[in-house]
Amino acid sequence: MATKTPKNRSFESALADLEKTVGILEKGEVPLEEQLKAFEKGIAFSRECLERLDAVEKRVEKVLGTPETGLTTESFDAR
Repeated sequence: MATKTPKNRSFESALADLEKTVGILEKGEVPLEEQLKAFEKGIAFSRECLERLDAVEKRVEKVLGTPETGLTTESFDAR
């Protein structure tokens, strides 16, 4: 079940929806079918957040990697 979300909403809004959904699942007070629906929504919100983070990362790399700045990028994993 795909959750449709507006493409122009903020990362913070998507993250808030994800946190709310995780809270519902952590409580465990809803029937199994509702938990499954919440899980599906949570996965969609998680993917939306990751897509937004990836887009921001690419923009930062583009800015830092331009010949005008003379800066280069370094992976966070290298540390």
